[in-house]
Amino acid sequence: MQKFPATMKAASKLRYTVACNSFTAKILCHVTRELLETDCAEVINKMAAHTYIAISELHPNISHSKVAGIIIGKTDVKSFPDRKNIGMDRFTFGFTVKDSPDFFINVSTWGNDAYVNGLASSFNIGDCVTIENPLVATKDLEKGDRFCPATPSHYRLLVTEAHSQVCLCADMDTNDRLLPLIHLPVKDSRDFYSLGDIVANGQKLDGSVINILAAVKSIGDTKQFTTSDGRRGQRLEVRLFDDSVLSFPLVCWDREAIQLMQPLIPRETVLFIADAKISFDSFRSGMVATVNSKSIITVNPDTREASLLFSYAKEVSESGALDQDDMPEDVPVESITDVYTVSQLMQKARENPEALFGITYSFISKLDLDSSASKVIKTRCSKCKFLVTEDLNSCTNQLCPGKGQIVSATTGFDLLVDFTDHTGTLHACSLRSPVAEKALGCTTEEFISLTDGERTAMKWKFLLERCKIYVKIIPSPKMKSGIRGMVLDCSLADPGEVKQHMSALLQQRL
Repeated sequence: MQKFPATMKAASKLRYTVACNSFTAKILCHVTRELLETDCAEVINKMAAHTYIAISELHPNISHSKVAGIIIGKTDVKSFPDRKNIGMDRFTFGFTVKDSPDFFINVSTWGNDAYVNGLASSFNIGDCVTIENPLVATKDLEKGDRFCPATPSHYRLLVTEAHSQVCLCADMDTNDRLLPLIHLPVKDSRDFYSLGDIVANGQKLDGSVINILAAVKSIGDTKQFTTSDGRRGQRLEVRLFDDSVLSFPLVCWDREAIQLMQPLIPRETVLFIADAKISFDSFRSGMVATVNSKSIITVNPDTREASLLFSYAKEVSESGALDQDDMPEDVPVESITDVYTVSQLMQKARENPEALFGITYSFISKLDLDSSASKVIKTRCSKCKFLVTEDLNSCTNQLCPGKGQIVSATTGFDLLVDFTDHTGTLHACSLRSPVAEKALGCTTEEFISLTDGERTAMKWKFLLERCKIYVKIIPSPKMKSGIRGMVLDCSLADPGEVKQHMSALLQQRL
């Protein structure tokens, strides 16, 4: 780049100005040194950077040329009938920008379809933007502003195609200053409900808007739907957990919230959700949190409370307690009709991140009923599924939500079985009560009273016999195969039924 030309002429003009105004002289002398020592482009960039107006200084009666901030919230585009142009629609969407730890403001955009949708697609949450020539208006909490995130500013910004422009911020110094703000919650980091508090309060919180600090346990698939009046929508359910509750539902309806959630890493992400709506779900018979237009989600907040929860999330994930609690709910056995070979089960389970239910006609190739009773019948904590001994009255799992409390435990059959067919073997499938009691035809009390010979006879009733097994397969990173099976029902198979289904499977392969 070239230096400013004719620097001597510029300096002589400045000397004349100095004689006229001493205050102006100081400023111009500073600029002169910049012009003499710095490239033209650098000076222009520095001068442009100084034109940013802080959100805390915005006022309706002052003309503001440029505001810079990071996007911390954004709503979907919506349309409304245009009262001035009958038959036409006006489009709008809103977003929230932050330029300092304590100040952020809502921005609303209005215009035609092309302008509003084009602008909405040009930036996302987490982007740094520059807003030029925005209109500053006083908030009206009786109207549209009551549906927007609560902000410390008394004002809001209005962006229109005719007067304003929003673009990604190109100044790297400004970007570096703004980017850390995305990890600062918009509410007091200590002002939140634990999931345990929500569950404990139950329907008392129905309809409330509260703050939540929790870790992400799992992220479901986005479900598309069409309403009765033809509008298309989407829904995403995220499962949260903390040190008090191992699974709690968070529902997202807006596309922007869904796009923010989808790339998050389960069990390694903590969220501070400001102004989430809490409601009672009669179908689940429990409480549910929902992201709405007022909510601001901070991913991995830079706070002490979030750091402690992140450490807990890592520990409880490694302990396996989340795997036990995260088992998908079983479907009725009679609704399971798909028949698979063992290899088909394993292949489909690896391709499908959700639970797979099916029937297999296989041989039980491992069934250790003649082991000691303590290896066949076990007692587990009802909260974390951790094994407990009969002489203890509290759970020994340091990560259990009920740690230190009198244990609520269940005792029953707790077996690992293998089943095999001509295509392979699925190892270490869980066979637990009450399914095991139904399959074996005896209770745990009756089993304990059996002699060794009677237990061996019961074992050989199933071992190496063709059985009809209803099974659920779920992903399990801790298993060598990457999947884990659970027996939902098991009985000796009817030979005619086996022949019929085996023939059908062979035809499929051909």
